[in-house]
This record gives sequence, C-alpha cells and structure tokens, in this order.
Amino acid sequence: MNAPTATGRIEIDAAPEVVYALVSDPGSLADVAEEYAGHEWVGGASAPAVGAQFRGRNRRGLRRWSTLSTITDADPGRCFGFEVTSVAGLPVARWQYDFEPGGDGCVVVESMWERRPAWFKAVTATVTGVWDRDEANAANIAATLARLKRAAEASR
Repeated sequence: MNAPTATGRIEIDAAPEVVYALVSDPGSLADVAEEYAGHEWVGGASAPAVGAQFRGRNRRGLRRWSTLSTITDADPGRCFGFEVTSVAGLPVARWQYDFEPGGDGCVVVESMWERRPAWFKAVTATVTGVWDRDEANAANIAATLARLKRAAEASR
C-alpha cells in the first residue's frame, strides 16, 4: 500500500483493546471525530466486523453529506480500517487505526489514503467546503486523536 495521504500518532494511557473499542464502534468514533457525526448500520450489520457496512453522516459547519463505509480490518487491539465510498459508489478514502502497546498504554496511528478520482475532487469539495482535503484531514486527524486520548484516558 502507498504511504498515507494524511496520518497522525498519539500515545494514550489506556490498553490497546480499550482504545480499539472506541474507534471500532462507529457511534463512539463519532463522539471524537472532527467531521464524522454518526452512522446507521446497513445490510443487516449491527456490529463492527470485516465486511459490515455503515452509512456515515458527516458535517462541516452548515454542510452535511453522507458516505458508505465497508469495514476491511477488525483485529481487536491491533487494527481497525474501513473503505469509504460516496453515495454514488465512487471511492473516497481509506481510514485505518493501528495500535501498538507502549509504556502504560498504547500508541495509536490514524491514517487516511485518498481514493477519489481527480475529477471527483472538485465535486466533493463543493459539497464539503474543503478544497485542500490533505491539509484538512491532517488537522482533522490531530483533533480526533486528541479527543480519542481524552476519552480513552477518562474511561480508566
């Protein structure tokens, strides 16, 4: 796989399994994420597992949009990842959280790989209001990881 388009890492004073539980639950992830605001399971799914899908609700200011995510990795305490497509089925991004034990807790790395075709970037920028998605996602990842750290450490 190519290098991520945007990535960030943070040390969290909580076990990898605890932090994994937060990011692998789309409802809990919405509580800490910057643009992602909620979900609805689709296709009979009701829990995070490889192949499960959820419709994500996203927001940035007054702008709102929806995506479809398919979970590709669900290894508790190690890795959680999902591929995101637009409502029209076009590829948007891959998101992944990797966990490794460290100190009294773990290190979490959040990464994103851009998947949109070049022509689709202007369309999605109009919908989301973000013209420099790489820069925005780097900032979003930093904010999300900081909130994830607070949530995971508060649960101890």
